[in-house]
Amino acid sequence: MGYDSRDYYRPSGFGGFSFFPKIIKNLLIINAVVFIFQMIFDSLSFNGVPGWYYLNRYFALNPITGIDRALQPYNFQIWQFFTYQFMHGSFTHILFNMFMLWMFGMEIENIMGSKKFLIYYLLCGVGAGIVQILFAPLLSDSLAPVIGASGAVYGIMIAFAMFFPERYIFLYFLIPIKAKYLIAFIIVIEFLSVGDASLVAHLAHIGGAITGFVFLLFDKKNSIRFDNLFGSIRKPGGFGSESRFRKPSFYNRKDNVEDAKFYEINNDKRDEEISQDEIDAILDKISRSGYQNLTEREKRILFEASKKK
Repeated sequence: MGYDSRDYYRPSGFGGFSFFPKIIKNLLIINAVVFIFQMIFDSLSFNGVPGWYYLNRYFALNPITGIDRALQPYNFQIWQFFTYQFMHGSFTHILFNMFMLWMFGMEIENIMGSKKFLIYYLLCGVGAGIVQILFAPLLSDSLAPVIGASGAVYGIMIAFAMFFPERYIFLYFLIPIKAKYLIAFIIVIEFLSVGDASLVAHLAHIGGAITGFVFLLFDKKNSIRFDNLFGSIRKPGGFGSESRFRKPSFYNRKDNVEDAKFYEINNDKRDEEISQDEIDAILDKISRSGYQNLTEREKRILFEASKKK
C-alpha cells in the first residue's frame, strides 16, 4: 500500500516537511524496543510460568471479567489503556502497524504539530481500548488480553481520510483508490467482522476510528463540515493539509480566499527576495502552531510563493 504524491510540491532539501516527525520517530523507536523486550521475555520462565504471561497479565489490556489461561481472574488495570498500545504479537504485527503509522501519520503530525498529534494518537488508542473491553463481552464468546497499536493507527487513518479525502492510495501498490473510499471501506469491513472467530480485535479498530472521528469533529482548529464528513478540513491547524507536498495555493481552499484577495489588493509590488530557507521556516512554524498564528508578512510570503512556478 502506498499513496500518490507525484504532483505534490516538496521544499528544497525537505526542510519544510519531515518524513520522520519527532513523535512518529519516537513511537517507532519505543514500539521496537518494547517488542525486543517481549521477545526476550518469550524465552524466559519464572517458576515454570512463561514470561509472556506476566507481560500480558500486567501490561496488555485485560478484560474486566473472566478467567485467563492459568485459570486466574483477568488482571485489568487502568494503566493498561496506554501500555497495551506498545505491545505486539509478532514481527508482522508490529511491522504492519508501524508502516501504517508512518505512511498515514507523517503528514498528520506535520499539520497538527507534535504535541496535539501525540495527544490524538494516545486518545485514539485509549478509545479503542474502552470500546474493546465494554463491548467484547457482549459481542464475543471468547475474551483475551488485547495488544497492539492498531486502534490508534485506525484513528490516524481516519484523520488522513479527513485531511486528504481526494488523495489516491495505491492498494497493493497497483490499484489507485481515493483515501476517503478506501478507509471508509476498511471501517465497514471492521464492523462486519465483529464477533468473528479470528484473533483480530475488530472492536478496538472501530473504537480507535470513532475516537479519532469525534476528536476531529469537535477540535476547534480542525472542525469538519457536517455536509461533507470525508471532505476538506474547514479550518486546518496548519497552512493546509496538503501544503507540505503540494505547491502552496490559496485558491484551492475556501478559508484562504479572503487572505488571497487581501494580498492581491494590498500588493505594494516590492521585489523582496525570499529564500527557500525562509519559506521552510514558515512551514515549520505552521507545523508547530498553525496557520492562524502566522504574521501578516509570513502569510504574504506564502501567498507570493504560491503564484511562482
